Amino acid sequence: MSNALIRHLQNSRRSCYYINLDPAADDFEFEPDIDIKDLITLEDVMEEMSLGPNGGLIYCFEFLLENMDFLTEPLETVTEEYLIIIDMPGQIELYTHVPILPALVKELTKGSLNVNMCVAYLLEATFIVDRAKFFAGTLSAMSAMLMLEMPHVNILSKMDLVKGTIARKDLKKFINPDIDLLDDAPANGILYEEGEDEDPKAASNAMAGKSFAKLNRAVAQLIDDFSMVSFLQLDVQDEDSVGAILSYIDDAIQYHEAQEPKEPNDDLDVEMG
Repeated sequence: MSNALIRHLQNSRRSCYYINLDPAADDFEFEPDIDIKDLITLEDVMEEMSLGPNGGLIYCFEFLLENMDFLTEPLETVTEEYLIIIDMPGQIELYTHVPILPALVKELTKGSLNVNMCVAYLLEATFIVDRAKFFAGTLSAMSAMLMLEMPHVNILSKMDLVKGTIARKDLKKFINPDIDLLDDAPANGILYEEGEDEDPKAASNAMAGKSFAKLNRAVAQLIDDFSMVSFLQLDVQDEDSVGAILSYIDDAIQYHEAQEPKEPNDDLDVEMG
């Protein structure tokens, strides 16, 4: 998504500042203005500290918090007309289990930086093929919203992968998650209605049976009760789709309100200069 946003911003002649905070990321289409790997890399941490991927990732962010000048000093010179895009790792534990990111957000939104921020939370559209997987992903989105306490733009990404596989009227139930989805028979043939478990411990019943149905309905009911999560659709191949997502992000961070008023001939003067 970051690449699509940056490309769209460039085509729209908007200023963009790109930060990579994924210490395992490689092969950038656009070179980051700040790259956490210049400070610390996941590969080095795993090798030197004998940590796994998740433990190593948490260590990287704890190290970043101890060296916030690496991030804050360059941002001091970034003016309000820039849209700052921060690329984050995909491990869900970072957003739901540990208080590292709330501490990072606090550092970026206080003091002289005072950055207006929002979260763009991506859930792959392929999750809608499996109702249980979709509701689990939606629950993770809600958990991240509660943990980070920031404006959220929740997005079903890679919509091009599910085109033609689901009717428009059915898709609406995923855009605003509907517990009635559990009453439908999914395309993969897995049924979620309650029945009798022949053997709850059997591997073949791990994703079926009465206990599994009750768990899914409880998760779906929790999401329905809070009514916090709804999704936008994103197809990165479609400029209008990317532009629509950007409009929601702009509203969430009050981007246009922060811009200084321009005289009618300002843009013309810049181009002629």
